[in-house]
Amino acid sequence: MSAPMIVFVCWGNICRSPMAAVVASAYAQREGVKVTFDSAGLSAEEHGNPIDPRAAAVLRRAGYAIEPHNARRITVDEVKAASMLIGMEQFHLERLRALVPGLNDLYLLSDFDPDARPGEETPDPWYGPDSAFDETLKKIEAAMPEIIRRARELAASAPDSAPR
Repeated sequence: MSAPMIVFVCWGNICRSPMAAVVASAYAQREGVKVTFDSAGLSAEEHGNPIDPRAAAVLRRAGYAIEPHNARRITVDEVKAASMLIGMEQFHLERLRALVPGLNDLYLLSDFDPDARPGEETPDPWYGPDSAFDETLKKIEAAMPEIIRRARELAASAPDSAPR
């Protein structure tokens, strides 16, 4: 069995979800957590597009390495295969539940931020000024300690995680 998979989901897969996957991957690598992070969108309108240049710039300024990215729409099989799905807005969770009824392990990014209000959404920075991308990164980073703690638990409970 492969490493557990945590998928971040937003609308177009060019801003919030790829930013979250980059940050989570960096945190996991730094802490030695064996979980795969990915991102996808609910819409196909940005299909094939790279990460938004403003998102990439914010990540680079913060010291994160940016891998090539092609926006894509999440599939039913990916939803079913994910160990955990993390959406940015309630609407994203509703769409994922409509795609695969009875989903478990479905959360908002803010569910992992101890300072966030219950149900708080992560607004789409695409519609705002460049500073909105800085705010998005702050929200993502605030959620990371708890996301990484949960990822560590997932990795520890994976069938192939036993020491050799």
